[in-house]
Amino acid sequence: MVGAKLDFNQYDTKAITDSDKAHFLHPWQLFDIDDNALPIAAAEGAYLYDSDGKRYLDAVGGLWCTNIGLGRDEMADAIADQVRQMAYASPFVDMTNIPAATLAKKLAELAPGELNHVALSCGGSTAIDTAYRLIHFYQNCRGKENKKHIISRVNSYHGSTYASMSIGGKPGDHPPEFDYIEDTIHHISCPNFYRPEESGEQASISEADFLAAKLQELENKILDIGADKVAAFFAEPVFGAGGVIVPPQGYHRGTWEICQKYDVLYVSDEVVTAFGRLGHWFASKEVFDFQPDIICSAKGLTSGYQPLGATIYSNAIHKVISEQGHGRCFTHGFTYSGHPVACAAALKNIEIMAREKLLPHVQDIGPYFQSQLKTLTDLPIVGDVRGVGLMACVEFVKDKITKERFDEALDIGKWISNQADSRGLIVRPIVNLNVMSPPLIINREQVDFIVDTLRHSILACMDDLRQQGHF
Repeated sequence: MVGAKLDFNQYDTKAITDSDKAHFLHPWQLFDIDDNALPIAAAEGAYLYDSDGKRYLDAVGGLWCTNIGLGRDEMADAIADQVRQMAYASPFVDMTNIPAATLAKKLAELAPGELNHVALSCGGSTAIDTAYRLIHFYQNCRGKENKKHIISRVNSYHGSTYASMSIGGKPGDHPPEFDYIEDTIHHISCPNFYRPEESGEQASISEADFLAAKLQELENKILDIGADKVAAFFAEPVFGAGGVIVPPQGYHRGTWEICQKYDVLYVSDEVVTAFGRLGHWFASKEVFDFQPDIICSAKGLTSGYQPLGATIYSNAIHKVISEQGHGRCFTHGFTYSGHPVACAAALKNIEIMAREKLLPHVQDIGPYFQSQLKTLTDLPIVGDVRGVGLMACVEFVKDKITKERFDEALDIGKWISNQADSRGLIVRPIVNLNVMSPPLIINREQVDFIVDTLRHSILACMDDLRQQGHF
């Protein structure tokens, strides 16, 4: 085992955290927080080890991505073998490389419907960015130069490039110090039935009426902008960083039918939900019964072993953009598009998932994970427990009846995650939420540890809240 073999005495934790603080600008760096970052030194399976040798069960799965678990020799060998044989080969214009061509074919086989064409990039953000560029290119190629507007949802997360962050709709991800595309990107409300009033509905609305209202909102937005101007609708099947929000049953099919009605492309952001997170290679068709025009994926594609994104699109789109006689060039791509080492990692990752039957495993363990987490609803500050497959969120409230939130300054999610850290469990705090997406290899004993540890962490936080007069 990694943790047993590694000599953690080689690490000077203070020196590491001092260097980190002095030089490393973290993603989503909080400048007013002076705490040291947790220095991770090793990982194996579902566990992480810090520089002092303490072990943590990583219920976040890295960042929704360590699907097959970490530290696999088979993955290391596949990556090393590819480095030795061919570490890099450009795929620009009239060159390709064998791992990239092989992976593109494999993804076309796994994707639903006639999604037979693949643009490879460096991660989820660039997969979304590629979809955005592809959509504009496609609309121009078909002579619809005005059809450039994009519709997304409040609380959605689609990446951190300029375009993908603009498409995203999390208010906290749009601070005033950054700029965003605002004239051609629009956001409709989040289909969160737990808080219908936040999308303009009555708190007492039925789920059926809530669904109808959300579908009507999309149609109204298309008509308000003009169907001749709306190019695409971007949607995560399950909101990830926005709080693991699962829309009401029928929402995805309904929004897809509206897009079909008005000639609007449907982009399914499966950066999180693909490659087993919900128990299928892709969730759009298998879980939610709709056929997107484009699927964006990353994360579980390589289980975090290498950075890689894939934008998978339809025959219909490709037929338009590749029509002969126009002298067209798709002037988009990256130095590391189709990187052979990343593609080799993806192919080995897919092979392992299939061989070890991880998709059926998730279909079995996912319901257990969800049911055990729901036992936390007996706690006074647990307002909602939601999720599907191996995606879950616990939402904390000050009052379970009114659903009143705690003051954001208290940062209850972080408060509880700190308690969990001290007990050897990592969960992701997002203000009043704890979000989880453990590796797909997780077993029932580990699920029980997550739920039991989270319970004790919440109880400890409640004691602190009472002592300080917050609850």
